[in-house]
Amino acid sequence: MNIKAQRIRLGIFIVTGASILLFMIAYFTARELFTKSDLYYISFKDVSVSGMEVGSQVKYMGIKVGTISDIVIDPEDVTNIIVSLSLKTGTPVKEDSKADITTLGITGLKAIEIRGGTNESKLLQPGSYIQSGSSFADEITGKAEVIAIKAEQVVNNLLRLTQAENTEKLMSTIESYHSLATNADRAVIRIDSLLKGNEANINATLASVRKLSASLEESSLALNSSLNKISGIVANDSINLIIANIWEVSEKLKSSDINAMIDDLAMVSAQLRQLLSNMDQDLDKGSRDMVESFELLKSTLSNLEEASRKINANPSVLLRSTSGKDAPDKHLKQ
Repeated sequence: MNIKAQRIRLGIFIVTGASILLFMIAYFTARELFTKSDLYYISFKDVSVSGMEVGSQVKYMGIKVGTISDIVIDPEDVTNIIVSLSLKTGTPVKEDSKADITTLGITGLKAIEIRGGTNESKLLQPGSYIQSGSSFADEITGKAEVIAIKAEQVVNNLLRLTQAENTEKLMSTIESYHSLATNADRAVIRIDSLLKGNEANINATLASVRKLSASLEESSLALNSSLNKISGIVANDSINLIIANIWEVSEKLKSSDINAMIDDLAMVSAQLRQLLSNMDQDLDKGSRDMVESFELLKSTLSNLEEASRKINANPSVLLRSTSGKDAPDKHLKQ
C-alpha cells in the first residue's frame, strides 16, 4: 500500500514537473516568436568568428538589444562570414555605426558590440548591412605587434649601449659628469665664501637700491601731482574759452571771401606802386629845377664878383658925372 502511494506521488510529481517545464518552454518560445524584431546583417571578411554562437548577445554601447540569429558563409565569397542580428524594434542603428567582435569575460564566447554613430547620420533601415569593425583578436594582434616592435627597439638600444666603445663613452661621460659636479660644488663653495666676505658691501648696495627705489617713488608721486595740475589747467574754463575763440576765428576765416581779400590787397599794392613811381618822378623833376637854380645862382655870383673886381680896380667909375643913368652900366660892361 505504501509502495503504491509512493509511486502515485512520484508520478504526480513527475507529471507536474514536466508540465511546468513544458509551460516554461512554451512561454519563452512563444515570447521569442511573438516578439517583434528587426533583422540586420554583418559581413566579416577574413575575420575568424570562433566562439560566436547563434543566440549570443548583441549589445549597443553595453546595452543588450538583441541576439545573433544566424551565422553562415557567403556562398559567393568564401572569405566572408555573414552574421544575422535580430534586434529589438526601434533600435537606433545609424548608417555610420560599426559592429565589433568582443569577448564575454574569460569564457572565450564571442558577442557583437555595436558602436559609433552620430546624431546627424540617418537611421539604417532593417535588412541592411552594418559596417564591420575591428575584432578583439585584431586589437590584440595589433597591440602585440606594436609591443614587439618597441621591445625590439629597446633590445637594440641595449645592445648598442653594451658594446665596448659605447661602454667606454658612457664611462667617460659619467666621469665628465662627476668632474662637472665636483667643479660645481667647488664653485658654490667659492661663491658662498665670496658672499660672506662681501656681505657688508652687498648690504650697502641693497640699502642704496632701497633709497633709489624710494627716490623713484617720490619722483613718480611728484610727476603724478604735476600731471594732475596739468589736467586741471587743461580742464579750466579759460582754456575752453580760448579754444572756442580760436575755433570761431577759424570759422570766420573759413567763411570769408579769401579771393576778394587777395584781389583788394593786389589793387592796394598796385596803387602804392603807382604812388611811389609818381613821387620818384616829382623828386627827379625837383632835383633838375634845383640844379638849374644853382647854375643861375652861380652865374649871378660870378657876375657880381666880376663887377666887384672892376670897381675895386677903378673906383672912379662910381664918381662919374651922371650924364646918363646907364653910364655905370656901360663901364660895368667894359
